[in-house]
Amino acid sequence: MQKKKVGALTIKSFALLVVLGTAYYVMAEDAATPYPKMAPIEQYLMDRTAEIALARSAAPESISRDSEVLVLGRHGYETAMKGKNGFVCIVERSWTAPIDNPDFWNPKLRGPICFNAAAARSYLPRTIKKTDLILTGHTKAQMIEAIASAIDKKELPAPEPGAMCYMLSKQGYLSDRDERWHPHLMFFVSQTDPAAWGADLPGSPIIAFNGTWERVTTFLVPVRQWSDGTADH
Repeated sequence: MQKKKVGALTIKSFALLVVLGTAYYVMAEDAATPYPKMAPIEQYLMDRTAEIALARSAAPESISRDSEVLVLGRHGYETAMKGKNGFVCIVERSWTAPIDNPDFWNPKLRGPICFNAAAARSYLPRTIKKTDLILTGHTKAQMIEAIASAIDKKELPAPEPGAMCYMLSKQGYLSDRDERWHPHLMFFVSQTDPAAWGADLPGSPIIAFNGTWERVTTFLVPVRQWSDGTADH
C-alpha cells in the first residue's frame, strides 16, 4: 500500500514539474544525477525477439496479437512485425520521460506501450522523432527545440480525437524509484485544462500531465489488472 502511494505522488510530482516549464529544468539540471548524459547506445538496445514480446505485453493479447510492432535499432525504430488492427506496440526508452526526470538518460528504462490507431498516427510520430534526434547526437535541449519547432511548423500533428494507449505490462521498468507503476491507460489531447476531466482533484482516479512545450495534455487512468489478466495489488 505504501508503495502505491509513493508511486502516485511520484507521477503527480512529474506532472507538476512539466507544467513549470522546459528551459528552467534544462538549465538547472543537477550534475550529480546518476544519469547525467546518454549512455552508449548498446545499453539501450534489446534482443529483437525479447523486445517484440515486451512491446506486446503492453496490451491484452486480444489487441496486441494483431498489432504492428516496432523495435529500436541503432538508427531508430524499425518495423519488426506488421499489424492488421491499427494498433502499434513499442518499448519506449528513457528519453520519452518528462524532461526534468532524473531517469531521462537511464538505460535501464523500458516502457512497453501500445497505441491505438489515432495515437499511432498523431502521437507516436513524436516518439519516433525524439528517438531519431537523440540517436543522431542531439542533446536534450536540442531535441526539445527541434520537437517544438516541428510542432510549430505542423510537421508533427496535434493528437487526434480518441488518441490513447495501453500501458498494462508487468515487465516494464519505468524508474529506479518505483520500477513499475500501476497498469494504466493514457489519453492524449491538445493542451487543455485538466479540470475539464476532473483530473488531479480529490478522489479522482485521473492524473494529468500538462505538457506545455509539446502542447499536449495526457490523462492517465489506472486500471485494475495487468495485460495477462492478473490483478494489480
